[in-house]
This record gives sequence, structure tokens and C-alpha cells, in this order.
Amino acid sequence: MRPVVLEARGIVKRFGALSALGGVSFELRAGEVHALCGENGAGKSTLIKLLAGVHPHGSYEGEIRIDGRPAAFASTRDAERAGIAIIHQELALFPEMSVGENLFMGAWPQRRGRIDWDRVYSQAAGTLADCGIALDPATRVGDLGVGHRQLVEIARAVARGPRVLVLDEPTAALARHEIGTLLALVRRQRDRGVACVFISHKLDEVFAVADRITVLRDGVAQGTLEAAATDPGEIIRRMVGRRIEDYYPRRQAEPGRTLLAVRGLSVVPPRAGGVRLQDLSFEVRAGEVLGIGGLMGAGRSELLMHLLGLWGSRRAGTVQVDGADLVVRGPREALARGLALVTEDRKRYGLVAEQGVPFNVSLSSLRALRRGPFVDRDAEVLCARAAIDDLRIKVQDLEQPVGTLSGGNQQKVVLGKVLLTRPKVLLLDEPTRGIDVGAKLEVYELVNRLTAAGQAIVLVSSELGELMGMADRIVMLCDGRIGGVFDRAGATQERLLAAAMGRLGYAA
Repeated sequence: MRPVVLEARGIVKRFGALSALGGVSFELRAGEVHALCGENGAGKSTLIKLLAGVHPHGSYEGEIRIDGRPAAFASTRDAERAGIAIIHQELALFPEMSVGENLFMGAWPQRRGRIDWDRVYSQAAGTLADCGIALDPATRVGDLGVGHRQLVEIARAVARGPRVLVLDEPTAALARHEIGTLLALVRRQRDRGVACVFISHKLDEVFAVADRITVLRDGVAQGTLEAAATDPGEIIRRMVGRRIEDYYPRRQAEPGRTLLAVRGLSVVPPRAGGVRLQDLSFEVRAGEVLGIGGLMGAGRSELLMHLLGLWGSRRAGTVQVDGADLVVRGPREALARGLALVTEDRKRYGLVAEQGVPFNVSLSSLRALRRGPFVDRDAEVLCARAAIDDLRIKVQDLEQPVGTLSGGNQQKVVLGKVLLTRPKVLLLDEPTRGIDVGAKLEVYELVNRLTAAGQAIVLVSSELGELMGMADRIVMLCDGRIGGVFDRAGATQERLLAAAMGRLGYAA
């Protein structure tokens, strides 16, 4: 058995009256990938902040040991000296500097008392190649996409030769091919004897890379399991206390009248080179969930944005909402006609992060909440409280900035804002992306409640399991066209993927 590099014993951490960790013990061996799983608020981030010295020795009960000896980190610098490198979700790169400069910031290769720039870039090139990252070290970081920045952040940690590498949701902003690069990088570090902690909500990634898995729930460890001896169902059960059979709890409602009908829709993009929507036809009835899938660039988000009047120019076809033709020039008109959209990027398009729940929940309903030229503050607060109660939003107080909430609670605020408009048709674009299993289940239960009340829902998702589990019918897009249409009984992962790749004819 490999030696234990790092150990936490009986860790208790409180924030005032709130207990974030209730006696957690955890050990990490050399040359293993140890996954930490749990819902938002389970205590994962608190635990790794203790390991990183963010919460210093003396602010918690229990003991941290390195190589069997007690460690008392007073700061993050102490943890770094002990060989612990942590990649947080919030990136800490310098956008105006090059990739090479970022890799060696604070640890410059020097020659005769000066920075040796030739060595900076030659060593950076070697580090990037070693990590399997195809980037020019002279590239300005500000010119990179979020996915490449995440990979640079990880390469910077690797360049310092850590003994312990902690990755907190490292794939959240990565494309599929970048995820493969990252997982290969993690395996490479493990094979070199580095002890890795891997935190992710995506259980397929956890099982692809982890040797052992520790589950946290409400600040308490629910056990450590060998990855090869367990399965996602058991991990989910320990995380949320439910069975895997309950993971997609779709309860079909009796379908009613057609609330959204799209016929022969063709749309050209606002700029050359974008996806073109061509001859799309589908309908959604009251009480029904229509799933829309497809590979990246297939036109899923563009379709929803067009329905709201936010993307592209219509060249052919019609859209009807509850039997009436819909030609909108913007979101305000779409909202008035009964369409509402929960966007894929909630932080960019769905929320004002610095403001509290009342401000955010009322954003799409300001006209209804007016008193003369002003917003009725009392009515706004009542709506916010109703959303908090109805959607079980965890917030310390009404004016807590929503940007400080967990991903799942941020998504609930966006849903509360949209539901306040009382839409007939709700368009959900990747509504469970970046939220934990428990929050996903709450979103799914909300879908059931809405369809039971007679609303129609269009669900865009890149997760085939989610489409198969929650949609009554599924439309797969391929390069802006319909690649296949499936009912619930006829949908399999193989058929859905074949349709997304254009290898399946249009199937009713």
C-alpha cells in the first residue's frame, strides 16, 4: 500500500452557529487520485481551504498531518511550502501577461540576478508539452478562451512540482476534447507519484480517473469507497440519500393543447460563419417536455435565442404560441406573449451578481411591480420571499449578493425570475449545468410541477441521460437541421448520438 502523504483527522469547522464540517477524517496516498463528492454546501470547499491554509491552524478543531507529522498552516504560503497546490474554480492568472510568464510567476528562472527569458519560454514550452497542452507559451493569456486558461492554471501548478495537487471542479469550463486532455494530465501526475484530490459533480469523470472516492453530506463523511468496487448509483445515494432510480423522476402529465408550434423554420446567423437553422418543425403541448439535443455547434442555443428575438434573421417558416403567430423583435415582446428563457450562461445573462434576490427576481417583471414611475419595493420583497420558499433557495438574507450563492441556488434565483412572468412555454437551456446532484433533482421536480400545472417546457441539454430521463419526446439537431425525432420509448444513447452526428434518418 502506498504511503499516506496527507491526512485530516476529526476536522470540525464552524462559521458562527453554522457547522460546515462535523468531524471529517480524510487521507490521501501518494500516487492516487482521490475524488471528493458531495452537493454544494456539503463541505468540500471548506475542507480543501483548510488543506490550503486559507482557514489557518487554530480556526478549526482536529488535526492535519503531512507524512505522519502534525502540520500547522498559518497561511497559504505554508501549505505551498509543504508541496500542496490547489486549483480553485476562480482562476488567478494575469491576462495581460503571456502563458510563459504566468507559468513561472514568482518563481522566475534567473541568470546572474536577472530573469532568464530564454529559459522562461523554453521551460514553459516543455511544461505545456509535458501536460499535453498545445499552446504557444508566448500567447497572451487574455487572448485565450476560458477552457485554455483553466489548462494554463493547472500547468502552472504542475510546473512547481507539487506533492499534492487539488483540483476543484477543473472541467466546469472545458470543452469535451479539453476534458480529455485534463483527465490525461491528472493520470500522468498520479503515475509520477503525485497525490491528487479531484472534486467534480460529473460522476462520469470521477469514475474515469479516481482510485478512491470520499462522499460528504452536510459536513459529514459518508464513507470512502474504492472506485472499482462501487458505482454512480451508490455515490448518489450517499450524496443525497436517494436511489439512482429516483435521479430522473419524470412524472408524465396528460398532454393538452399545442402551446408552441414551429413549422419550416429557417434562420440565418447574425454573422458569417455561424450555424444556420434550416427547415425545423416541431411542437410542444401543455404538460409536455420536449428535449432538444445535439453536438456542440448544432444550433440548440441559437434556436431558443431566436424564439426570444435575440438571434438571427428568419428567412422562412412560422412560430405560433398558443395558436397565434409569433414574430418578435426582442425579449420583452416574447415575455408578453408567454415565452420565457433560462439561458445557458446564468452569470453572464441571467443574474446581476452584486445584487440580492429581490432585485434579480423582479428583473423580468418590473412593469407588473410598478407603483407610478417606481418599483413597488414591498411587492418586490414579497415576490422574492415567495421564490425563496417555493424553490427552497438557501440564502442568509434577502440582500446577500447572488454571486456569493452556490451554483444551484443561483440557478434557482434565475428560475424564480422567469417563473414570475407566468410563461406558457418555458425554454430551459442547460438548466442543470454546473450544479450538484441535489440541486438537479430539485430542478427536475420543478419541471414535474410546471407540466402538471399545464405549462409546456423545451429542455436543451448536452447530457443524453437527462434528455432520456426527463423529456417526453426528443429532437436531435445536426448542423442546424433535425437529425432525428424520438419518443420516450424509442430513445437510446446510441440512436441519439447517431442522429446528432447525421448518421440516422429522420425517425418518428
